[in-house]
Amino acid sequence: MRMLLRYTAAFAVVAMLAPAAKAADIVDTAVSAGSFKTLAAALGAADLVETLKGTGPFTVFAPTDEAFKKLPEGTVAELLKPENKAALAGILTYHVVPGSVMAEQVVELSGATTVNGQRVDIKVTDDGVMVDGAKVVTTDIQCDNGVIHVIDSVILPADKTIPETASAAGSFGTLLAAVGAGGLAETLGSEGPFTVFAPTDEAFGALPAGTIETLLKPENKQQLVDILTYHVVAGRVYSPDALAAKNAETLQGTTVAIAASEGGANVNNARLLTTDLDASNGVIHVIDRVLIPSGKKVNAKKMIFDAISTGVPMYNAGHHAQCASLYQKTMETVMASTNDTEMRSHMKMVLTAAKRETCPMERAWTLRRGMDQMYVRLP
Repeated sequence: MRMLLRYTAAFAVVAMLAPAAKAADIVDTAVSAGSFKTLAAALGAADLVETLKGTGPFTVFAPTDEAFKKLPEGTVAELLKPENKAALAGILTYHVVPGSVMAEQVVELSGATTVNGQRVDIKVTDDGVMVDGAKVVTTDIQCDNGVIHVIDSVILPADKTIPETASAAGSFGTLLAAVGAGGLAETLGSEGPFTVFAPTDEAFGALPAGTIETLLKPENKQQLVDILTYHVVAGRVYSPDALAAKNAETLQGTTVAIAASEGGANVNNARLLTTDLDASNGVIHVIDRVLIPSGKKVNAKKMIFDAISTGVPMYNAGHHAQCASLYQKTMETVMASTNDTEMRSHMKMVLTAAKRETCPMERAWTLRRGMDQMYVRLP
């Protein structure tokens, strides 16, 4: 509470930008201040003047002329060209949040969704409040259609598409290869927006041996597409909204369950590792497992049969730990593919029992018995 009072008090410095009797709109207030000439020119070039003179209300994080000067030389001149109008509008609307959000509310937020569609990060530090990388220097300049908070740098939205963002991250090589094989690269690179629950390379590596190679074969393209589109939701769904919704319909046609868990959150049985990575056409949430759509192209019985067929000679050759690992991965994959509550409960119990076994031989046999029981029950 002391920190909140300190920051709120620090933000109480309100510039005298308009007559006390009646506040002007956001645009007129900025123009009359004299220190937002570049912002005013940019709003005009992007045809956003009338929008920000409208009813609103809006909250504008307004960069000063000095803030625009921090951009690389020639950037502003380039953005003001008619052919770059869309890019300019995207940057400017990234500085605008719907509604009137006063300083005392800002310090309580970790982020806010902008008119651009992307989300800005908000952090309270010992030096003040930061919006993305910009410092808030003056707050609560009230206008008749919203409020202005002055920032010392121009903040920039993500400009890479979902595939480009994933490629730059360097940990989604398998996912990108699968997207290419499934013919979905163009879709995920289009305007969207999309929300992608993106499994890492390690997540794909946890699948039973041979699964990826099988899925990448041309004859299995539809099964691959089903699995990939099960990881994609239409629109931008940030983590707070996803948790509030509790489930989301995927492009594959069925839903994923989203729930808070101890120390984080889960999508089905996959743990969310990183959330709210913005792309120009959507948002990425990183997960630690590949999601398998329930009842769609997943032959659980064959998967178990193949695992046992591979595991038996592996076990007989003395590779007990590797056999146990194969059985465990297979069981986890099957568990993710079923909505049968009783079956999931059984598998969870078997996996828990197996993890208690310190001897690889006993662990393999515990999992094998559980898989045998599952095999008999599956249609």
